[in-house]
Amino acid sequence: MIKPLSDRVLVKMKEKEETTKSGIILASTAQEKPQIAEVIEVGPGRIIDGKREEMEVKKGDKVVISQYGGTKVKYENEEYIILREEDILAVIL
Repeated sequence: MIKPLSDRVLVKMKEKEETTKSGIILASTAQEKPQIAEVIEVGPGRIIDGKREEMEVKKGDKVVISQYGGTKVKYENEEYIILREEDILAVIL
């Protein structure tokens, strides 16, 4: 298990498979990269002036992330991204 530190968040990109009108399935490599991910784990939050700042996202949230933010990590044959909470642009409700 990967547990992020400070204000970092572990996310997994949502795979997007799309079918054209004629029924051709486009692999995710042939499409524009999605920026939607699922939050897998969150850190405890950063400490500011001796107080821990609460994280705004939680495990299971679907989020929009910055296209070039974070560090890619491969763990147990799965690909994840570890990024700072500030690289999360929005939560999808």
